Amino acid sequence: MQFARAPRPSRRKDLNSTKSPGTGVGDAVEPVEKHSAGSAATAEQIERAAHLLHSGALVAFPTETVYGLGADARNADAVRRIFAAKGRPAEHPVIVHLADADLLPRWARAIGASAEALAQAFWPGPLTVILPRAATVLDVVTGGQDSVGLRVPGHPVAQALLARLRHLGGDGIAAPSANRFGRISATNARHVADEFGDAVAMVLDGGSSRHGIESTIVDLTADEPMLLRPGAITIEALGRVLGAPPRLRGSQSPRASGTLASHYAPRTAARLMAPHELIHALSTLSKPVRIAVLARSVAKPMGFSGSWIDAPEQSAGYAQELYASLRTLDARGAAEIWIEAPPDGPEWVAVNDRLSRATHRQ
Repeated sequence: MQFARAPRPSRRKDLNSTKSPGTGVGDAVEPVEKHSAGSAATAEQIERAAHLLHSGALVAFPTETVYGLGADARNADAVRRIFAAKGRPAEHPVIVHLADADLLPRWARAIGASAEALAQAFWPGPLTVILPRAATVLDVVTGGQDSVGLRVPGHPVAQALLARLRHLGGDGIAAPSANRFGRISATNARHVADEFGDAVAMVLDGGSSRHGIESTIVDLTADEPMLLRPGAITIEALGRVLGAPPRLRGSQSPRASGTLASHYAPRTAARLMAPHELIHALSTLSKPVRIAVLARSVAKPMGFSGSWIDAPEQSAGYAQELYASLRTLDARGAAEIWIEAPPDGPEWVAVNDRLSRATHRQ
C-alpha cells in the first residue's frame, strides 16, 4: 500500500493524557501515537491515485466528513473489491462521489427542483441526495435498488482526485467510509492504513476530517423529501432550502449507508450513560474492572486508573473528534467503554445518532 502525504513535522501525543486525542494524522513509518497537524497530498500523488482508480484499484481519500474507500463507480469488479475489503453485505448501497453537480444527469434519471436547490445550497459539501438511478448505474453500486446516492465532496484533495479521474474518462467514485463494515469510521489517513493495510493500493492524506461524521442523507425519490441520516447539515438548514423540514426516515425508506441499528461501533462493548448515571457508576466501580471513559462534563474521579478522554463541550468539536476518541479507547483493552451522553438539541442530533448506533446491543 502506498501512503501518500506531503512532508511535515510531527508531535508525540501521550495516550495516557486526560485531554482529547485530537484527529491528527500519524506518520506512515512511525507509531500510531505520533500525530501532526496534517497537510494535503501532492499533485503527483493525486495523479497517481487517479490512475490507480482508473485501472480498477482501491484508493482511500479524505473528505470533509470521513475518509472514503474509493473505486471507479463504473467498474463493477472494482466496486466489488470495496465490499470484499470492508466485509460489507452486497445489498448495502454505496454513495457515488462526483466532481461537480453537472454530472447528475449521468447518474440520475430524474432531477427535481428539490435536488437542484439542495445542490446549489450545499455542494460541494457534506450532503448526499438519493435520486432515481439512471439506467447505466451499476446494481453493485445501488445494492439492487432503483435509486442512487450522490454527493459532491468539499475536501480539496477529494475534488482534485475527482477532477483527475474525470480527465481520464471516469465520472464518479463509489466510496463508503474507509473502515470495516459496522465499525468506527476513519477520520485520518492513519486510521485507514491501520484498518486495511495492503488491501488498499493507496491512501491519500488530507489531514483530519473537518466534520468527523458522515454526510447528511436526504431521500428525494418520493413526493416529499425524507431525512435518512443526520449529519453536519441540520434538518433546520435543509428546511430553509426546501421550504419545510424533510420527513424523518420510515419503514419504507430506501436502504442507505450508515442506517443500521448497530453501526460505527467499537469492538469493545460500549454503554451510553447520562451524566448522573456515569457519576454513579464511577462511584461504585470496583478497581479490578478496567473501564475506558469518554466524558464531556463529568470530571475524572481521584484514583481512577482506566483510560479517560475529555471530549470537547461544543457539538462541532465533539463530532470532529468522536471517532478518533473511540478508536483510542477501543485500543486500550478495557472491559467496557462508558460514554457520557451529550445534550439533546438540534446541534447534537447527528452526534447522538452515531452514539446510539455505536452503543446498540444486538
